[in-house]
Parts: sequence; structure tokens; C-alpha cells
Amino acid sequence: MDCPGLWRSGANIDRFGWYGIARVRGPGYRTTEITESPNMKIAVIGAGAMGSIYAGLLADAGNEVHVVDIWQEHIDAIRNHGLRVEGASGDRTVAVDAHTTTDGIGACDLVIIATKASGVADAARAAEGIVDAECLILTIQNGLGAGERIQSAIESDRILLGVAGGFGASVKGPGHVHHNGMQLIRIGELSGTLTDRLEWVAEVWRDAGFNVRTFDDIHQLIWEKFICNVAFSAPCTVFNRTIGEMMADRESWSVSLGCAREADAVARRKGIRLEFDDVDHHVSAFGSNIPDSRPSMLLDHLARRRSEIDAINGMVPRVASEVGLDAPYNEVVSAIVRAREAEF
Repeated sequence: MDCPGLWRSGANIDRFGWYGIARVRGPGYRTTEITESPNMKIAVIGAGAMGSIYAGLLADAGNEVHVVDIWQEHIDAIRNHGLRVEGASGDRTVAVDAHTTTDGIGACDLVIIATKASGVADAARAAEGIVDAECLILTIQNGLGAGERIQSAIESDRILLGVAGGFGASVKGPGHVHHNGMQLIRIGELSGTLTDRLEWVAEVWRDAGFNVRTFDDIHQLIWEKFICNVAFSAPCTVFNRTIGEMMADRESWSVSLGCAREADAVARRKGIRLEFDDVDHHVSAFGSNIPDSRPSMLLDHLARRRSEIDAINGMVPRVASEVGLDAPYNEVVSAIVRAREAEF
């Protein structure tokens, strides 16, 4: 496989030594350590606000990064002028290889799927040509079920799940993204174990400036983030308010809390182990970190684009019915969002 840096050496490298330290197997498989972490060949499929932030910072850290997106104007801007990432991480413009398809990229060490939830399966199918037997797939989305969507589209036992929190990201224009925060990236194996390869990937992200933690129960983290998404995504969209504006208004905040409480009840009925006891405090603490942010669902509506409603608030009534619960707050806000999108 054509990969940058140490991967091009003639040595047989075990990529998954702890903390990204490549272990080189010499004659007789004697293991020696290389103290400098090798660069990776990475493809980011879905170059929206978050995908572009991932790509820009990972490329700035010295990795060979390819972004893939169907937004031609964005891809052209990145090709011609570089990718500008502005905000909590600083202000930089980075050279990144930009594509509208995966054709010609070649096999990668890591494929990051950063599309909307509805696009995960298509992204996984598009990645087949750049995923070899050793490539890892990391999917980071709002909502539930991303890992299962990948498995339905491509056979792989190398799927990692990620949860991004506290970024408040937005696209300022073609080739230019901004983020208000940079709180935490959580990653874990779909199978729910801690592995060398998981730590290896985490260290690559840390080297790029991200705050990253690995978890043996990533599904818990997905639900904890999902509950926050449910609190703000559709409610902020329905009321056309920032997160801080929602929290400051008693009536609209009661709708947000109603949505979050329903998702929390579903998670507990399903037996999901949550770290918090007070859901109101949980979503309030999350929102207080990014009060000026608009959820991506609201940004989609402002641009007259369809959103991820079915994977976020619209998912709550569906899962609630499976465990014998109702979710009227989420049913109502989801219906309003879908009605507006029918006019786009």
C-alpha cells in the first residue's frame, strides 16, 4: 500500500502498537520501537463543517489527508486555495487533497466517515475501493445506528465509533470552516473493547491537537451525546434560536428539556449505562459550553437543506415504541421539522 512516511520503508510494521509507536519486526521478528509516530494516509468522506475541521487539523499535523465531498464549489476552493480552519484551534489554511469521488485515492490507513447519518451507508459503499484488510473505519455522526449502517454496506470488523462534542462548527463559505469550541472527541470499538489499534488512532488525533479519550463502552457515550442532540437540534430549529437563546427562555427551554427527558427515559429502559443521574443538568452543562452555537439542523434549515431529523429527534419515538414508552415532545417537534422540509 502506498502510504506516507514510515509506511514506505521496507520494514514490516505492526501499525497498532500502543500510543501510535510503530513496532518494526526485523529478522526473526525481533521487535524494536520507533519513538516517532508515523504519519497516516487518511480519507475524510463528508467535508462539511466537522469533516473539514478533522481534515484540516489532521493534515496540518503532517498526515496525508484526502477529503471527499460532492459539493463541487467547496472542493474547488480547497484545491485552489487550501482549506481554512478558523476558531478555537486558531486560524490556519492547509493544503489538503480534495476529491468529489474516492477514485484514484488508493488504500488508506484510516477512513473517517463524517457525513450526515442518512449518508453513512452510501459513504461506506464509496469507501470500498480505499479500504484494504488493514484499514480502519471511524464514523462520527449525530444520532444512532451509524456502525450498523456501515456494516449493512461493507463487510468489516475494523469499525470504530466516534462522538464529537463541544465544537459548534459551521461552514463560513467554500473552503472555509469555523468552530466555537473544541471540547472532546470520544472513540471506541463497535465491538465494545479497548484495543491497541484504538489507542493508536487516538494518539494520531491527539498529535493533531484534538482532546481525545478512548472508551470500552462507546454506546454509552453515543447515547449521552444523543440526548444532548435531542435537546437542542429540533427545538432550536423549530424556534430559530441559538443554544443560549433556548436556555434563556423559560417556555422554549421547557420544550428542550421535555425532548431530552424522553430520550433519557428510553436509554434507561433499554439498559444503557449513563454516567449522569440528572438529565436536566447534563444537557444544561453541554449547552452552557457553546451558547452562541446553532445546531447543524438549524443551519440546514437556514440554507433550505433537509436535516438529520430522522436520526435525532425523529429516532426517539421509534425507539421509545420498541421499549413500551411514548415520546410526544419529540413527535411534535419532528413533525414540525418534517413539514418545513417538505417545502424545501
